[in-house]
Amino acid sequence: MGPLPATTRREVVVLGRLGRFAQGHGLGSALLSPEVIEAFVVTGLGGRKSATRGTYRSVLRHLAGQPAPSMAGRFGGSVAQAPYTRAERTELWSVAAHQHLAWRRHSAKVLLSLSMGAGLRSGEITAARSHQVSGTGPTATVRVEGPLARTVAVKGTYAVLLVAAARGGPDEQLFRPGTAERSYHNFVNDFCATLSADPDAPALSVARCRSSFICDHLEQQTALSVLLDLTGIRDVESLLRYARHVESAPQSKAALRARLKEASR
Repeated sequence: MGPLPATTRREVVVLGRLGRFAQGHGLGSALLSPEVIEAFVVTGLGGRKSATRGTYRSVLRHLAGQPAPSMAGRFGGSVAQAPYTRAERTELWSVAAHQHLAWRRHSAKVLLSLSMGAGLRSGEITAARSHQVSGTGPTATVRVEGPLARTVAVKGTYAVLLVAAARGGPDEQLFRPGTAERSYHNFVNDFCATLSADPDAPALSVARCRSSFICDHLEQQTALSVLLDLTGIRDVESLLRYARHVESAPQSKAALRARLKEASR
């Protein structure tokens, strides 16, 4: 059996924590009752961030298929990392271009192109291969494979660089080509952390690059249905954490749903 989809893995983890909490407090077998769920997120997760507690409750309510208790408290949602400013993006390209080793220069530029140019996540960057890139120059597409398969259009410098990087064999890795241990969780983060850069330069972060990609589209008022397809995000409400950084974007889950519904008419 292959790895579980991310949503399934999350549900398994959340249910496991709920089960241990209920067992430790003698709450019986009705784990997904509204009362037990509330007791868990309020008491069992008392030391966790508000956004984390809200996520756990949302997962459990979805699994239970039951309405929340009328007196349930609210947990604030998390805010995505701030997108890079134009000046920071220029500096990141400079950092990438001034790495001492050729493979580091190549990989840093590919990383910027796949994350900020195409909005890919770390695991998708690790897995990306030459055959997933199509195009000839100023425009290209990246075909993301895996559970969140999709095709993303890439333009400008990002496209030119990815087309050039894909000229090797069709199965060649785009990021860190050659022999490397790719199975560990921090494969991409460790690369970012070891780049040579001025102490005052912005740190390269895939999360911030992806946030930049999404926020750019929100500022450009890309149709939300299209943005969901481009990013592999399933629920329009999940865009709220990015919309907080874009003044012109909808600023509530209800507003995001309304924008999506209006565009589908």
